[in-house]
Amino acid sequence: MPKVAVVGVGNSRFGRRDDAILQEIAFEAVREALQDADLSQKEIDLSVVGTVGSRSYEALPAGPINDYCGFSDKGPIRVEAACATGSAALFTAHNSIACGAADTAIVIGAEKMTEVDIPTTTAVGGRGGSYLWEFHMLGTSFAAYYALYATRHMSKFGTTPEDLARVSVKGHKYAAMNPKACFQKEIKMEDALNSKVIASPLKLYDCCPVSDGAAAVVLASEDKVRKAGLKDPVWIDAIGYGADTSNLTRRSDYVGLNASVNAAKMAYDTAKVGPEKVDVATVHDCFTIAEIMAYEDLGFCPKGKGKDILRDGETEIGGRIPVNLDGGLKAKGHPLGATGVSMVYELTKQLRGESGKRQARLRNNIALAHNVGGHGFSAYVTILRGP
Repeated sequence: MPKVAVVGVGNSRFGRRDDAILQEIAFEAVREALQDADLSQKEIDLSVVGTVGSRSYEALPAGPINDYCGFSDKGPIRVEAACATGSAALFTAHNSIACGAADTAIVIGAEKMTEVDIPTTTAVGGRGGSYLWEFHMLGTSFAAYYALYATRHMSKFGTTPEDLARVSVKGHKYAAMNPKACFQKEIKMEDALNSKVIASPLKLYDCCPVSDGAAAVVLASEDKVRKAGLKDPVWIDAIGYGADTSNLTRRSDYVGLNASVNAAKMAYDTAKVGPEKVDVATVHDCFTIAEIMAYEDLGFCPKGKGKDILRDGETEIGGRIPVNLDGGLKAKGHPLGATGVSMVYELTKQLRGESGKRQARLRNNIALAHNVGGHGFSAYVTILRGP
């Protein structure tokens, strides 16, 4: 397959953005990405917008976003894949270039989620599974879905509330170093452990915040990179995808996500690397248990040992496989359509050595992004190689 490069990245500030409408937030990211790539709107062949749009005043947000950002004649595609929407948009734009339909493309992931109240957003989010089956069983909230996984993981492998809190503390530590993140303050273990119960055993600090935000990535073909002399390209070595039933009652187990396992296998096989070669990763930590399961599903450790590599500091800066050095969904925020694109923003900065105090040590110049849709009915794993 022809090579495709990331040549520009941008990210808005995440959090509650009462200061801007959705289109303005998207343009924050687009402007930075175009400046980073040293390209104009006219030099972009295709715009792919990733947005769920289920909490916004704009029922069909791709058109207004493209209009505002200068791509009204280049944006025929809106992509939606629940929480994996950003990665699905990246996948679409990548394949458009790889097949020769475009030389350049911009991926815009954007979401404004704070325009409805928390009970409403919880109810809407709970319909991300098989609603007619699950509202009887779980009350259809994402916290309830992941509480099921946390309970089973704790029972089978001895994972503890303290382990969940460690994920939260780590996320807030790195978010406090990230000016784009929602939460700019570190927390202590007792803060997480003493926070109110949302869906036992998950507490408030085990849950990612409802957020507004956007991210943008400019992609280019190898030919375009060479002819235009685009700087510091980060190459997309692989995008793997996986899927599973949307009905939790039909899952094979509740200690991991088969969609993640299959997406990772496809990505590793395509890129011809193993998990031991990954220098830095972003994983889908919508809830703290999700990060621990991701360590295992992605092959960073054996099943049941996620808590151990967390306790040993292996997922910190200086550890064997630093994870979520931007604060993750847990503390950076999780604007649904933006998340997968924002992961590529972070990893591109890491691979260029531009992450400052949050910079990971690079041995193989390889990074991995892991993005899950819904409660695990889809997943994408993207492997990036530095310049």
